[in-house]
Amino acid sequence: MMRNDREELLMYITTTSFAVDDVNLYLDTHPTDQAALEYYQKCNELRKQAVKQYTDYFGPLTANNVNVTNVWTWIDEPWPWEMGR
Repeated sequence: MMRNDREELLMYITTTSFAVDDVNLYLDTHPTDQAALEYYQKCNELRKQAVKQYTDYFGPLTANNVNVTNVWTWIDEPWPWEMGR
C-alpha cells in the first residue's frame, strides 16, 4: 500500500481520518445517500488499513491499537509528537 515512512503514514492517516469525519457529518443529514455511504466505507477501510500498518511498523498510534499479549505495549514506542526528537 505505502512505504513504511512514519511521517508519510501519519499524514495519510490524518487525511483519511478527515475524510471519514467529513463524510460522517454529511451522512448525519443525508443518511440515505448511497454514494456517500460507499465513500464512507472506502475511506474507513483505507484508514483502518493505514492504522494497522502504522501499528505493525511503529507501535500503537492510540491505546485502542495496543497489541495486548502479556505486556502493556502502549508505552514502548515514542509518542507520535516525539517523532522528530
